[in-house]
Amino acid sequence: MIQAPHDALSSPRLARADGAPLLCVSIHDVAPATREACAQLAEALRGIADIALTWLVVPRYHDRADDERAMRAGLDAAPARGDELVLHGYTHLDSAAPEGSLRARFLRGVYTQREGEFAALTAAEARMRIELGLAWFRARGWEPSGFVPPAWLLGQGSWEALAGYGFSYTTTFTRFHLLPERGSVFAPSLVYAARNRAGRLFSPLAASMAARALAGSPLMRLSLHPPDLRHPRLMAHARHIVARALETRAAVTKAECAQRLRQLHPGAVRPGAR
Repeated sequence: MIQAPHDALSSPRLARADGAPLLCVSIHDVAPATREACAQLAEALRGIADIALTWLVVPRYHDRADDERAMRAGLDAAPARGDELVLHGYTHLDSAAPEGSLRARFLRGVYTQREGEFAALTAAEARMRIELGLAWFRARGWEPSGFVPPAWLLGQGSWEALAGYGFSYTTTFTRFHLLPERGSVFAPSLVYAARNRAGRLFSPLAASMAARALAGSPLMRLSLHPPDLRHPRLMAHARHIVARALETRAAVTKAECAQRLRQLHPGAVRPGAR
């Protein structure tokens, strides 16, 4: 098993010095059906260090209305410990008709297995889902600062729909986007492909390569999903990535990341990039 460096293990929250490069760790697909797995992901990471986490919450995951009481108790306590709750789509299902280029069809139908909910919506459809999600959040006393589309896919209509809701950021697979100005920072997410054997073999290698390539960048992102928990090798690798990153980076939520990028790393922000 990969061992975490001793220095990271002994320093719960690294000094969050102004201007320090950032580490943003997010737990995706938070819902009643995934609650236990998501909680165990957080526990595994906090065995390394007591870092701030960003929880990507899906109001009606896979269009199910499950009993949310146990999940809500945990999420109600998250902001008090420095975590952030983010709107992560509404159903996490891509129900739009298959269309577009071969690449778009591959991304929507094969790579994301029809979970890219905001990949092909019209602006009106995207607004409706965002508003349903915001209403669900607000009914529970939560006010999200950001929006992260399922599978990181945002079609043109969804981009148009993001304006007007007061979000301070969104993220795609390769970039962290500041809103409403739409400047962005190149920061490919480190992520694991747990669904198949080849993905489980090669995605840690890809994540390690990306981490090395991002060594001098202002932001490193790590995204974990509930299926990752079933594979000890992936979890060991994620813990190693976090421990190494904390030697030089400050762990922040996405909302804090957006604020720091604006204030402390403006030179890394590229206008209008997607």
